Amino acid sequence: MTDALLARLTLGVIFIYHGLVPKLLMQNTTEMRLMDLHGLPHSLIATAGAGEIILGLAILLLRRQRWPLWLALAALVLLLVDVAIFAPALLSEAFNPLTLNLAAGVLCVIALRARRIA
Repeated sequence: MTDALLARLTLGVIFIYHGLVPKLLMQNTTEMRLMDLHGLPHSLIATAGAGEIILGLAILLLRRQRWPLWLALAALVLLLVDVAIFAPALLSEAFNPLTLNLAAGVLCVIALRARRIA
């Protein structure tokens, strides 16, 4: 298994997990708080979760396509900026968006740097 494929697999699992567990299965209070800070209904959490799962599946299943990786990288950057503006206290918590998004972003870059995806 190449490093790029390992990065892609890990990234896909991260997106699927974060779409499924804290958004669809558990309705995490932090997710609800972020929606409240934006004045959005909690019902959008499920939509966001479904979107993350779809992106994770695209990363896993469309291995010859680079657009899911670029989309993931853009989403990671935009969501991190959003948290920094609207909920900066989250950046100092354990298992915070800064470290997660940084690690996932690096996985995107590793996968994108591969010339050929196995």
